[in-house]
Amino acid sequence: MSPLDILTETLGPAGCLRGESEVAPYAVDWRGVYRGAPVAVLKPADTAQVSAALRACAGLGLAVVPAGGRTSLCGAAVPMAQGPASIVLSLERMNRFRSVDPLDNSLVAEAGCTIEAVQNAAAEASRLFPLHFGAQGSAMVGGALSTNTGGISTIRYGNARDLVLGVEVVLPDGRVLDDLRRVRKDNSGYALKHLFIGAEGTLGVITAASLRLYPKLAKRETALAAVRTPQEALRLYARCQESGAELVAFELIQRNCIEVTLRHGANVREPMALATEWYVLIEAASTHASIPVREALEAALMAGMEAGEAEDVVICESEAQRQNLWNIRETFPEASRIDAPGLPTDTCVPVSAVPEFLERCASLIATRWPEGRMMALGHMGDGNIHLSMKAPAGMGFAEFQARAPEFETMVSGIAVELGGSFSAEHGIGQSKRPSMAMLKSPVALDLMRSIKAALDPEGRMNPGKVLPPA
Repeated sequence: MSPLDILTETLGPAGCLRGESEVAPYAVDWRGVYRGAPVAVLKPADTAQVSAALRACAGLGLAVVPAGGRTSLCGAAVPMAQGPASIVLSLERMNRFRSVDPLDNSLVAEAGCTIEAVQNAAAEASRLFPLHFGAQGSAMVGGALSTNTGGISTIRYGNARDLVLGVEVVLPDGRVLDDLRRVRKDNSGYALKHLFIGAEGTLGVITAASLRLYPKLAKRETALAAVRTPQEALRLYARCQESGAELVAFELIQRNCIEVTLRHGANVREPMALATEWYVLIEAASTHASIPVREALEAALMAGMEAGEAEDVVICESEAQRQNLWNIRETFPEASRIDAPGLPTDTCVPVSAVPEFLERCASLIATRWPEGRMMALGHMGDGNIHLSMKAPAGMGFAEFQARAPEFETMVSGIAVELGGSFSAEHGIGQSKRPSMAMLKSPVALDLMRSIKAALDPEGRMNPGKVLPPA
């Protein structure tokens, strides 16, 4: 019996895709940059089948690449092009909710549930699951936790890691770690869940998670403010923080990002005359309708204009206006792909260092790649700025990437020099391994390799991801 026959027998015909056309979508990443050649795609229906699949792959000597919605920007869910024989383990069939408890403010979801489905399940129970980002309609729980996804609400609710009470994980040898407890306090030894959150499937496969819910928001107020510089945006952020209006999001957006989205995006319209170089998208909210959120936010923004921190302000008067602003922000990645090839980054610096970070990156691009265009937007409230360099008109991606292969590492180096991180919310995958080798503490790398060797001594779990070669 061939290895593929063994895998088909283990999971059944519906759980083992073998045809070239069936496997093809799992062989390339979302950006089309990374391509692999999995020998098959396994689609287990439950945790027992995941366990059986990992045991079978261990016996066959096959590497395992876990995959969810495959929206990774770092090539984490695609086999290495020159790597060992691998299968892709897709969790998409594991899309059930095991429990929803509004009194406990918790929900247990399997790894294949989309983030949007979790949001909807929470809303049906009059609760809020606050993880929110552009790909939430296709990104899945397992992938979001494996990369410790962030998003627009981090300043209020934290990253994915902060929303997890417990996890269920299948280890490389097929054993199941059931750590789905929903308690808020647990000092019974090492916090094992945190080994797997952010590990990108290199230590095991997350199959389910207990997630933290919050009271449903009764009121939201959203505004767009035009500012001249990131330094003004920073001062306006401090003012809004102190206003009494609880901030949920504070997004910094460069004007050319809005222009690209208006050019290529669907269902978007110009929100105001684009007369300044920078804009901030602000949202404040309350769980009770009687809280004067609008009044507090409006007062802060008007005071900001009087102090020269903002040139113009639009406060949404309808849900349609609000959706238009968020559509501009969230459809930018797709519009940017249509506009021109680009080299993206995903860094985080202390909030106070955002203006210096942007200034230094702009100077770097102007000096070394004057033909490139800097485009920046991101979560100013937590210091996570997504900065990219776009190719000039007519230049293809391969040519542009060859011209600036060190761009991402140099931008990451600036972030680290300013006390930040070279990976904020998209993980490491394949693309950031050079930065790991250059910028991560050698002691931290030694500890990570020790953990990897202890849990996955044969190195079969998502090889070639996260850790650089020793």
